[in-house]
Amino acid sequence: MTPALLAPAALAALAAVLIPLVIHIARRDESRQVDFAALRWLDPKPSPRRRLRLDERLLLAVRLLLLVVVAVVLAKPVLWGAADDRPVVAVIPGVRAAGIGETAPADARQVWLAPGFPAVGGLTPRAPQNPVSLLRQLDAELPPGVPLTVVVPTTLDGVDAERPRLSRPVAWRVQPQAPPAKTPSRRLAPPLVVRHTAETADGVRYFRAAAAAWAQADADPDFEASLIDRPVDQATTYLVWLAAGPLPAPIMAWIRRGGTALLGPDTRPPAENPVAVVWRDPVGEPLAVAGRLGQGRVVHLTRPLRPASMPQLLEPDFPDVLARMLAPPPAPARVAAVDHAPFTGAAAYPQTPLDLRPWLAVLIALIFAVERALATRRTRGAAP
Repeated sequence: MTPALLAPAALAALAAVLIPLVIHIARRDESRQVDFAALRWLDPKPSPRRRLRLDERLLLAVRLLLLVVVAVVLAKPVLWGAADDRPVVAVIPGVRAAGIGETAPADARQVWLAPGFPAVGGLTPRAPQNPVSLLRQLDAELPPGVPLTVVVPTTLDGVDAERPRLSRPVAWRVQPQAPPAKTPSRRLAPPLVVRHTAETADGVRYFRAAAAAWAQADADPDFEASLIDRPVDQATTYLVWLAAGPLPAPIMAWIRRGGTALLGPDTRPPAENPVAVVWRDPVGEPLAVAGRLGQGRVVHLTRPLRPASMPQLLEPDFPDVLARMLAPPPAPARVAAVDHAPFTGAAAYPQTPLDLRPWLAVLIALIFAVERALATRRTRGAAP
């Protein structure tokens, strides 16, 4: 272990030790004049004699030590080579507890691959949303050369698009995963609100049919359609706007706050809206484009809502296509763990030294308490 200072220029603060020295040298005990009769035998002009005297030497030493430690703290002292160099076994939550110990060396540290890297043995944390990102963080925090073993379930969720590359070889152990809790699957059924004009009322039926297809059996569809003069509730999540011309300012503000709007072909989309094709016909021509607007999304149909122009409206998969346009599913992020073992060859991260400032802060508090005790004791002389 090697001590070092990350900001040695801060040691210039050591000049502050002159302050208590000057105070203690200039300190004088309280004195009073006493007149007495035999003054004629004294020399009227005695030669002055001054002697450097330091009172309260223990208090002075404590104050000097306090200033020295503060200056050292400002210089950011660290200790290189103080990190734990034991082998590490990182376990992704979701692995069966049985069999974890068989993959770990006798002196290894076992940690969960979760935020904070808690030790295995306590409560099992939730499975991380991005285990690969945590694996890179753990690789960066470990000292170079520390062996790393990663225990993963048979299937990984929330992974990146490519296999990770770390700075050290990794022993990749695939263990059976615990059976997941059974949760009932729910079909996407977004509540749909339609605003239209009298000229575009014929197109409402296609969206009403989609809402009916989303509804559960024996349940009414969550659907509401009105003319454009009816205000849109701020709690609305998905809106279909079938009206020519630009969007009204209230609708624009609603989208910017996080709403999703599907615009008819005659609606003028926002000028700052970058677009990407989200629906194509069988020959590849775009049927709908989408983009962001503030915190919300805008989907713009490119063809009139008539079967002659858009026969896809009559296809049985139109409700599913509409649901995907309004609420796109997340990108697939599941992979077989055996196919996602990390590569080796990434640049090694610089070693992280041990920061000594928290320990010195405790020392400063103790020294200050001693200084106050010495400075306020009853038997002390005159205060400096």
